[in-house]
Amino acid sequence: MGLIGANGAGKSTTIRLLMDFIRPDTGTIRVFGRPASDLSQRNLIGYLPETASFPANLTILDLVRFTAATCGMASTIWKERSESLLNRLGLWEARHKRLRAYSKGMQQRANFVLALLNDPQLLILDEPMSGLDPIGRGQIIDLIQQLKQQGKTILFCSHILDDVDRLADQLLILHKGIVLFTGPPRDLLAQQQADTIETAFLQLVGSVEGGHHAA
Repeated sequence: MGLIGANGAGKSTTIRLLMDFIRPDTGTIRVFGRPASDLSQRNLIGYLPETASFPANLTILDLVRFTAATCGMASTIWKERSESLLNRLGLWEARHKRLRAYSKGMQQRANFVLALLNDPQLLILDEPMSGLDPIGRGQIIDLIQQLKQQGKTILFCSHILDDVDRLADQLLILHKGIVLFTGPPRDLLAQQQADTIETAFLQLVGSVEGGHHAA
């Protein structure tokens, strides 16, 4: 599912609610049929924040060990899985470097390694293409498509609507905290009589704003 909307629409708030970083004033948030606050299901979730925030003096291997420990992963499993992910995302040769030496794109790819380490059933991605060059972006798109084929559930928020168009089976459009549309991309295109997700999105938001869409 692609979660899209203008700045301030409520996308990051939605993700923070799902992750139980904040709690709702009214209503309930349920994940896997359980309250979002239920810690027993955390091992089923992989989370990638919009901005990496790593201790600069650590290496990606340090963070892998910490993540594996919090998930209760056996050393044989996390070592094999981390090596596979680090190779897949082009970080194996940089595994002993301090994270302060990583570029923004490398930090984003490191974020993906941590999010996928425990082989989650649900992957929540907040602006997954942030800071990536075209090669890194292509790697992540291929990886997300592979995860889809494996049957993973993926919720991702992105301002790059071309990526949403390529990857999403379902769309959720938010505007100022209100759901404007939910359903397959083809239904949005038909509803707005548009050729692209970007055009359909701008038309939909523009109709709500009286012809003036948010930038």
